[in-house]
Amino acid sequence: MPRTEIRISGFGGQGVILAAYIIGKAAAVVEGRHATLNQAFGPEARGSACSAQLILSDEPITFPYVRGTDVLVSMSQEAYRIFVPEVKDGGTVLIDDSLVTPEPDSSLKTVGAPASRTAEEIGKRIMGNMVMVGLFAGATGLITAEAAREAIRTSVPSGTEDINLKAFEKGFEMGSGVDAPRLQEVVA
Repeated sequence: MPRTEIRISGFGGQGVILAAYIIGKAAAVVEGRHATLNQAFGPEARGSACSAQLILSDEPITFPYVRGTDVLVSMSQEAYRIFVPEVKDGGTVLIDDSLVTPEPDSSLKTVGAPASRTAEEIGKRIMGNMVMVGLFAGATGLITAEAAREAIRTSVPSGTEDINLKAFEKGFEMGSGVDAPRLQEVVA
């Protein structure tokens, strides 16, 4: 896989950083590829802008910052507004369409899933991040479902593995239904 630059964004309290950590761990620790993770928070702990820059590659990563986003995962309208201009033409935007209304842009592939609503149906709204990890794995093919499951099992608090995995599976099903080439096949 060539260098793939990813930004995961939302607001504090949604588990944005954990989602990025799990994707990176799935790629690097479980699948044996390279990954870097940088994170940024607003001045408040909860409710302010939050994002993570994640880079995945088969080769060592010499510059750990996103220069042009290949994949944007957005879990809030404000984060979408701020970060969608950074997405490369032909890039992929994954949104929690329970919370984000995208602007029409024919140069981007936008995929939405009702992550927050799905998480509420499961029983915990905070699991929206795991729904988005599932959507990411299913829609992009950049990490395997098996690697993501292992990263989730070994990263979430003890006793929450089952509900986190259930949320992941819901998102993965939604992402797997996307009728398009997987990103790993088309990133240049």
